[in-house]
Amino acid sequence: MRIQWFEFQTPLPLIWRVTLGICAWCVFISIWYVAASSNLAPERLFPSPANVIEALIRLLTEDNFIIDIWASIQRIFISFSIATFIALPLGLAMGAFNSIHAFFNPLTSAFRYLPAPSFIPLLLMWLGTGNEQKIALLVIGVVWFLITLIADNTTKVRADFIDTARTLGADRRTILWRVIFRSALPDYVTTCRQMLAVSWTYLVIAEIVASTDGIGAMMMRAKRFVHVDEIMAGILVIGILGLVFDGIFRLGHRLSFPYLYNT
Repeated sequence: MRIQWFEFQTPLPLIWRVTLGICAWCVFISIWYVAASSNLAPERLFPSPANVIEALIRLLTEDNFIIDIWASIQRIFISFSIATFIALPLGLAMGAFNSIHAFFNPLTSAFRYLPAPSFIPLLLMWLGTGNEQKIALLVIGVVWFLITLIADNTTKVRADFIDTARTLGADRRTILWRVIFRSALPDYVTTCRQMLAVSWTYLVIAEIVASTDGIGAMMMRAKRFVHVDEIMAGILVIGILGLVFDGIFRLGHRLSFPYLYNT
């Protein structure tokens, strides 16, 4: 079968999607290698891919970097679970009932525009320098966007589903949980997958302030001694972890809602 490379929204076979993804990474690494080899900057400040991999291996085998990675994963898991626990019922209610949306939307819309790092001084005074401060910052970074997106997902539920359920005698609670919630659930999972990426972007910010463990803390230690290869290794690990968690969400979505992939 001839592949139409530039036709709008034309599906590609899995083998081609994987091949093109690998090619993109090969091009990126090649450009990185050429730039590092061209003496645009001292090797200490702009290490090659090989040097970064060596630094990563050294961190994992000699500096207990795996402990820092596990600490960061725990913070992401706890903070995102808290944010989802807050956002899911509130977003569902806002999307289902206009009165609740009218009450909460001015607050959530305003807080979306406040940068999460601006809360760091307050969180340090209120919660100290411990793990609670870092988790709170990660929650603030995603919860307002998560509420809004979940509310938008809820409003996209087809009105005829609700009308049919009402005609069949379903009460308000049944319509909310068995019709609206279940219809929007696939979109909720997709939204959580997208917002988890945003949570990872706030991780380093959360861990550079008075932190003794975590990927961000390792990167700040490396900064003191101008170990740019270790800083890049930390960035690489965050990217790899992001890909892994994104893949887990994608697989979970496919397994949970197989009927969406049969067309």
